Amino acid sequence: MTKGKFLLGAIVGAAAGLVAGVLSAPKSGKETRADLKRKADDLKKDTTEKAEELKAKAEQKAKEVKTEAESKAAEVKSQAEELKGRVENAVEGAREGFDKRPLGNKK
Repeated sequence: MTKGKFLLGAIVGAAAGLVAGVLSAPKSGKETRADLKRKADDLKKDTTEKAEELKAKAEQKAKEVKTEAESKAAEVKSQAEELKGRVENAVEGAREGFDKRPLGNKK
């Protein structure tokens, strides 16, 4: 189960518990509605703060991953360029060796 689903389940469960507790309390309808509104506002504030916190963490992680990917890409590109140069040198050396050796000479 992902953290997001767990968090959503915890929030829904907490909201259901609050509503059940407030509705079963011996208060007038006006007091009960005021309590529900206040608790809903608190829950909304808490949820918004958690969402902003998770968003900030996700953005930071994305930046870290991007930086790491760019670093690895540059490293791989550098290695590929080095390997290309080595292959070109090897091919050129083989050509020179082939051109220097006369036909029919088996040495």
